[in-house]
Amino acid sequence: MLSVLWILSLFSSLFAMNASAAPAAAARLDADKACTVCHNETWKYPVLTIYQTPHGVRGDTRTPLCQTCHGESHKHLTDPMTPPDVVFGDRETTKGIKQRQMIFSPSEARAQNKQCMSCHEDGLRTHWEGSQHQIKDLACVSCHSVHQKKDPIMVRATQKEVCFNCHKEQRADSHKISGHPLDAGKITCSDCHNPHGSSAPKLLKKNTVNETCWQCHADKRGPFLWEHQPVSENCTNCHTPHGSNISPLLKDRAPFLCEDCHNGPHQSNSPIGPGGNATTVTIGGVPRTVNTIQGNATGRACMNCHVMVHGSNSPAGAYLHR
Repeated sequence: MLSVLWILSLFSSLFAMNASAAPAAAARLDADKACTVCHNETWKYPVLTIYQTPHGVRGDTRTPLCQTCHGESHKHLTDPMTPPDVVFGDRETTKGIKQRQMIFSPSEARAQNKQCMSCHEDGLRTHWEGSQHQIKDLACVSCHSVHQKKDPIMVRATQKEVCFNCHKEQRADSHKISGHPLDAGKITCSDCHNPHGSSAPKLLKKNTVNETCWQCHADKRGPFLWEHQPVSENCTNCHTPHGSNISPLLKDRAPFLCEDCHNGPHQSNSPIGPGGNATTVTIGGVPRTVNTIQGNATGRACMNCHVMVHGSNSPAGAYLHR
């Protein structure tokens, strides 16, 4: 009996909340009418689709009105040829040329961003001030499309295209034969980078390159009994994360990649250790050390034997053989 009474009381309270929220929602829509009477479905930009986004839920008092972002814009309401208080747009793409479609030039990026940051100043955006994108005078709308039903940069399948508008080199790298599954939507730029700013280099989400890579490649994390120093230092010593024509995302082919650091013992005239490849011959009565190239310089090269390049936990793995 008590449970039935509790359910009835819950429904009555929800009904009362909805009844009180309805006039508030209607009042908020009336406030928007000052703008939507002109900026309606006939307007050349898709404006009304904002009501299909979180920014358009007028039943929630936390969501902004048109005037919350664009300012009260009293002069614009009386004279449509006077710009609103805040005009959103990407200033970089229109610098030095007259707006092709927009009637008014965008406001300063800082003025635009101030409107957005009045609500969105926490979480991932705490490092925005002083970040690379902020220093380059980018506006939030340079990447975000607030009025669209689905903001492309918030959708994993389309996010990369927004980033590639500026990052052309990374776009080219992504089309190389070895890369991360961007096209499949299994990974996207924001999985590794925080475009709103970071305390790490290259806007990485984690403090270091390795910590970022280990989010997915946990098997390479270690700790290992036998470490490989360049692996412990930085994954990008050997790999190029945005794409490579050498699998798996390597910067160069073995043995050439390995020989950037290792000039011996196998290929050295002064071999070190039992794997040394030099032999002593007598030429004209004079003993000389001659280097002969081993067969492990072909095929998988060094990795024919040194298979555990990321580190080994075998007691006999000092040379990363196993």
